Amino acid sequence: MPSSRNLKPKPMNRHGSAFKRLICVFAGLLCVAVVLCPEKAYAARFSGEYLLKVCALDKQGEEMVPGGKIACQSYISAVIDYHNFLRTLDAAGPDSFCIPDDVSLNEIQLVVLLYFLKNKKLHKNFIAAPGVEMALIDAYPCNRKKGH
Repeated sequence: MPSSRNLKPKPMNRHGSAFKRLICVFAGLLCVAVVLCPEKAYAARFSGEYLLKVCALDKQGEEMVPGGKIACQSYISAVIDYHNFLRTLDAAGPDSFCIPDDVSLNEIQLVVLLYFLKNKKLHKNFIAAPGVEMALIDAYPCNRKKGH
């Protein structure tokens, strides 16, 4: 019988810890959704129109829908996280966004809000995630040259 000193843990592949974190995040979000969902459950469908409504800000920059800021920024963050996850797997596609570290989530919300206002007819009745990604690619393309 081999001694316990000779047993080494198997090395984790480079995507293993990121995948485990992603699973934990999704499990946590699922638990929150189950606790907070109404009696009749519906699939989460953020249309462009709905995202525009929850992301809306008044002239002072305050949310117009109670709880809208957290819903809006959570949705945008999930799109960003999923996109970054796909990038780690080299599966994000040729168009990508690279958000600088110094950009706040409030700024990103404003970028997405302005994009949806400008393209309201295009994204109104569709799932919002592709529109969020398009807004971020437009504002923060990875291939941006330094100085521009």
